[in-house]
Amino acid sequence: MPRQGFGLWKIPQDDTAGTVVEAVRAGYRHFDSAADYANEAQTGEGLARAIQGGLVTREDLWITSKLWNTFHAPEHVELACRKTLEDLQLEQLDLYLIHFPIALEFVPIETRYPPEWLHDPDAAEPVMKPAKVPLHETWAAMEALVDKGLVRHIGVCNYNTALVHDLMTYARIKPAMLQIEAHPYLTQEKLLRCAKGYGIDVTAFSPLGAQSYFELDMAREEESLLGAAPVMVAAQAHGKTPAQVLLKWGIQRGTAVIPKTTKPERMQENLDIDDFELSQVEMAAISALNQNRRFNDPGVFTEAAFNAFHPIYD
Repeated sequence: MPRQGFGLWKIPQDDTAGTVVEAVRAGYRHFDSAADYANEAQTGEGLARAIQGGLVTREDLWITSKLWNTFHAPEHVELACRKTLEDLQLEQLDLYLIHFPIALEFVPIETRYPPEWLHDPDAAEPVMKPAKVPLHETWAAMEALVDKGLVRHIGVCNYNTALVHDLMTYARIKPAMLQIEAHPYLTQEKLLRCAKGYGIDVTAFSPLGAQSYFELDMAREEESLLGAAPVMVAAQAHGKTPAQVLLKWGIQRGTAVIPKTTKPERMQENLDIDDFELSQVEMAAISALNQNRRFNDPGVFTEAAFNAFHPIYD
């Protein structure tokens, strides 16, 4: 899997197909999608255009998607995967991840897709509805997708160390990937060590930190890592932008990174990080920014937006 991917979260539907084509043209070969992003059909259009236009072959691409919370029951996992494959215009995914360790009551595709967090948004008092589905049952259904050739690899997102340890006690097919929020304000050192001890690769989402969360009112402007002193010092020393330094920090510590942008110039900037290395001193200074600041926390946003307190981190 390419160590730098292209994140598709929060890209508007009308912009997605064109953005995917531009990203392929810029050199991206790894695309990180999800049913919940509500733009997989448009992503599929972009991928098809890029392939048909001769920019890339399917074999050149690594496509990741994710199982949404409402499809955790074993009888719904394949249904969700096939819907994603249909939307992406693919016969097989390279990687399929459990999006959250949160099972919610099933919502039929014909009723609402993507189902999102609320069971019935039109109810007088809409709420999340947890479902009694053990994670080991969901994982077994994910393994069946590999057996059937629908996906090449499977993994998990947003798991903590306890869940990783537990998963490894029952996994017939070992998870290939753990995708987590990780940036200098949330370095997650213990979780990274735990995953690597099991031979599980790690992808860092939101590798630039707060940038993805300003528009959602989930971060404050002063929390931007782009102005953090160690990041700026390293950027000046190497003739790079702060964003390039943050992406390089993520890759040098052994994670893949999946930044998102709709601007072609930013796509090129994000990829242009192979011609420099951060020193051990620079890496340590940036890592020392850690505040255990999590921007994407269900224990915060579910209560604020979905009338349910549903933490998954202590």
